[in-house]
Amino acid sequence: MKETVKKRKAVFLDRDGVINHETGNYVFMPEDFVLNRGITEILTRFRRHGYMLIVITNQSGIALGRYTHDHVDRIHDLMKKQFAGHDIDFAEIYYCPHHPSTGKCLCRKPGSLLVEKAVARFHIDPALSWMIGDKERDIEAAQHAGVKGLLIKTNEPLLQHADIILNDC
Repeated sequence: MKETVKKRKAVFLDRDGVINHETGNYVFMPEDFVLNRGITEILTRFRRHGYMLIVITNQSGIALGRYTHDHVDRIHDLMKKQFAGHDIDFAEIYYCPHHPSTGKCLCRKPGSLLVEKAVARFHIDPALSWMIGDKERDIEAAQHAGVKGLLIKTNEPLLQHADIILNDC
């Protein structure tokens, strides 16, 4: 007899401009990593409503030689530490290290590979899930994976959009 796995719901988040302040330059140094206003409160609310939190981010500065995988790992470790004190954890942080000028890849948004990978790995129901991004490519990636998209302005506090997602529970 085949065991059925209960599907989960998730909020996928772009990093720069949604979670942390987008500076207009690559954010890869700890001193440049600043959380956006209200992000802790909204992520706490999402977790309370049963959403897994997953980061999907393009980090093309790696392909361009501006920074390394180690820089990204350090920023993600810092981010996890900042949220851990608020009982917020990310199921996973996926990032694409490629840039269109260095060749084609399948993982760079607007491609949906990283979203699809998380959906399969964590048994996520795309119809119950959301992607929050500040670029149209974030929303396109979500739609290609069957996930609803919420486009916000760069560095805009998410609190004002929370009810769109939380009323969808």
